[in-house]
Amino acid sequence: MRQAPIYVTGMGIVSALGADCRSTLMALLTRRSGVGQLRFLQTSHTEFPVGEVKLTNEAMMRYLDISENETTTRTSLMGMMAVREALQTAKLTTTAPDFKQKIALVSGTTVGGMDKSEQYYLDFLSNDTHNEYIATHDCGACTEMIADYFGIFSAVDTISTACSSAANAILKGAMLLREGRTDIAIVGGCECITKFHLNGFNTLMILDRELCRPFDATRAGLNLGEGAAYLVLETERTARERGIEPLCILSGFANTCDAYHQTASSPDGEGAYLAMTQALASAKLQPDDISYINAHGTGTLNNDLTEAHAISRVFGNRIPPFSSTKAFTGHTTSAAGSIEAVISILALQNGFIPVNLNFTTPMPELPITPATDEYARKPLRHVLTNSFGFGGNDTALIFSAP
Repeated sequence: MRQAPIYVTGMGIVSALGADCRSTLMALLTRRSGVGQLRFLQTSHTEFPVGEVKLTNEAMMRYLDISENETTTRTSLMGMMAVREALQTAKLTTTAPDFKQKIALVSGTTVGGMDKSEQYYLDFLSNDTHNEYIATHDCGACTEMIADYFGIFSAVDTISTACSSAANAILKGAMLLREGRTDIAIVGGCECITKFHLNGFNTLMILDRELCRPFDATRAGLNLGEGAAYLVLETERTARERGIEPLCILSGFANTCDAYHQTASSPDGEGAYLAMTQALASAKLQPDDISYINAHGTGTLNNDLTEAHAISRVFGNRIPPFSSTKAFTGHTTSAAGSIEAVISILALQNGFIPVNLNFTTPMPELPITPATDEYARKPLRHVLTNSFGFGGNDTALIFSAP
């Protein structure tokens, strides 16, 4: 039985590349990375390049018209900005008196409000001057702050599966639509860089002190990033009633968990392989139908080799152009799935392959090479994007031209 299509009718993004879709597109086309030296996070570990959003919290609050006395977190502020753009591009005017659609918000994050709780932790122990931030630590509190800012959501949910969180939020929103539990779903994720975040990845010894080089033989780790991105998902019926044209279709999706290791991918990329093959099956597509793969491609020794193995298993000797865009944005962890979904949709809309920055030397274990040609113009029909989380929680999404 043919399933009703899930339309993407709006999207918004905030990352190291800029604070909207247009600036993101321009950065991708001109090969301008947003990764550089730390500016805003107060830490002694300034030796690590990061993909910071080039805005202070105060600047985001002014943009959003939020009082300086309001209790907010950096994660939630970036989320508000991205949701705002997504609603605008979807022409979702929810203030009209005849607006009757149910709207769900599904947001992925793992850091949540950790930026404030680590900043005021000693105050929590010794005095009551910043106790209002105790409640903002929880991941769900971040989603609630975004929901409260807009005041339009009939259902709110938070997903926390590490680096596949935002992709799983997109997947869950699609399922809510398919099950008739909502009319419109705002889905994605948000994540800021924190000291705990940075130090944790440093302890795992997977941070690169140079610019990251996904799928390169000399790769030495990832560069952390931060940001937010959200999509507006709705059914064909709702989009037609609203008179909105789709940007694309979310045609396939799948989540798997190989549970091989707490942090490492399985050597043969079993979870990634299953996610991609099941996403293709859900979209009723063959591997040859995929025009481009936006790979998870963190720049770590383990991920890139295992993902390359999985891609080779799925596509054989007919691998489509693929690249990791994390050298542009940094690894935005829980927000990566939606940030890279927006990047994939921009590629689909504008007919180009985002390049794999900083690549020079193929991995000796596998004879596959990511896309490196500048302005690689190509009509795209179906785009696959991967997001893999700790514990082997792997998600693949397919976006197709309408």
